[in-house]
Order: sequence, then structure tokens, then C-alpha cells
Amino acid sequence: MASSVRRGGRGATAVQGLKSVLELCPLAVALCLMVLPVSAKREHLKVVTDANWEEILAGEWMIEFFAPWCPACQQLQPVWNEFAEWGEDLGVNIAKVDVTEQPGLSGRFIITALPTIYHCKDGVFRRYQGARTKDDFMSFIDEKKWQSIEPISSWFGPSSLLMNMMSALFKLSMFIRQCHNYLTEQVGIPVWGSYVIFALATLFSGLVLGLVLVFIADFVFPSRRFSSSAYYQKKHAVEKARRLQQLEEEQEADGEEEEEDEDEYGGREEEWQRGGAAEDAVRRRVVGGGEEEEDT
Repeated sequence: MASSVRRGGRGATAVQGLKSVLELCPLAVALCLMVLPVSAKREHLKVVTDANWEEILAGEWMIEFFAPWCPACQQLQPVWNEFAEWGEDLGVNIAKVDVTEQPGLSGRFIITALPTIYHCKDGVFRRYQGARTKDDFMSFIDEKKWQSIEPISSWFGPSSLLMNMMSALFKLSMFIRQCHNYLTEQVGIPVWGSYVIFALATLFSGLVLGLVLVFIADFVFPSRRFSSSAYYQKKHAVEKARRLQQLEEEQEADGEEEEEDEDEYGGREEEWQRGGAAEDAVRRRVVGGGEEEEDT
């Protein structure tokens, strides 16, 4: 009797456990169905960072630049997620960039307003400035309205040298801001003390950069004391030739002056001779006239 009662109790317990499992199965299936669409939506919307941004240079992309604290970005986010679900059907990649986490991309694209949307087709970028609804986004891609928008100049493209420098500048500014927050919040330094530290660091870095530039200039254009002996010999020969030429020119000038003086002196001497001859002739005439009067 006791054994049969135990078996009956175990059987009832097993049946109850099976019923509880069957009751939990629909709930588990429902949870799986709820999780799958969410994960699918997240896969449609790609995240662009400083590490993988070069992927947008190939193919067609629609990229949204946003910030979590921006109210307009928060309002656009559900619409952008719905638009991302149609990206595969339209043949376009839908992506987003958090400018607070990716300052390099913010500088590379010169993001001055949020949210900012760019269209990219094989490395050619255009800024989207139309209405921000799902239907407008879809018609912009489906009807190729982006062809009527003038693309960004290659000088200001994200892969240009200028934009690379801007990206580095934005990264540096974000690094300085993080250091400032660390000094003021973690270390406990006052705000003015942090400013003094950055001012001294800027001054020191400027001095170091100036010294480096001086060394480079001195290496490319060495000073006279570090010049070779051949340079001095060549310079001495040039100066000697210049002096000889100057002496020859001075001698030629002196010779011309002497000739002019001789010509002038010779002309005066001839005039004096002519004047003396005329005076002699007059005297002779006078003397001859007197002698003739005495004879008469």
C-alpha cells in the first residue's frame, strides 16, 4: 500500500511539472518572437565610427549625425529606425554616427547642426536638406532625387587632407576637454588651475615646436660657419674676380679722363700759339710802318 501511494504521488508530481512546462512554452515562444524583430532592426541600422568610416566610401549610404542630448535627434530616431528597415529593399545602407563618441567624424564632416544627414554614393557626398519623414527618405533614394543636389567639393570631402587635419583637431579638442574634466572632477583642481596648466603646456609645446623648426631649417639651409671649405674658396674667387673687374673699370675710366685732359690742353695750346703768332704779325707791321716813316 505504501509503495503504491508513493508511486501515485510521484506520478502526480510529474504530471504537474509537465503541465507547468507546457504553460511556460507559449510564453517563451512569445518572448523569442518579441526579441527577434528588435535584433533585426538593430542589424539594419549600422553604426559608423572613426575605425570603420572608410566603409562608406563604397556603395550607397544614408548617414545620420546625432547626439543623445539633442531633442530634434530624439524625435527623428524612430523615423530613422523605420527607414533603416527598408534599406535592404532599396539597396542602400542606413547608418548613424554619435558625434559625442566620434569627434573625429564630426570634424571630418564639419557638423555644425544636429541632426545632419548625408547621402553618399561611391565616395561622392551630398547633404540631405529635405523633409524628415520615412516616405521622403524612401522617395529620395527610390527616385534618385540626390542627383539634383550638388556634391561636396573634393577639397572638403571627408578623405581630403584638409578634412583629415580637421578630424585631428577635433580629436585633440575632445582630448583636452576630457583632461580638463579629469583634472577638475577627479583630481579636484579648480577651473582656473586647469586653465593655467593648459596655458603652460601650450607655451611649452610651442617652444618645442619652434626649436624643431629651427633645427629643420638649419639642416636644410646650413649657416656659414658650418659650410665647407669649397664654399669659402668659391666665394673668395668670386670676390677676387669682382675686385679685379672693378680695378680694370677704374683704370679705363682714369685713362679716358687723361685723354680728355690732353685733348683740352692741346686745343688751348694751339689757341695760344695762334694768338702769339697774330701778336707777332701786328708788331712787325707796326715796326715796319715806323721804319718807312723815318726813311721819308
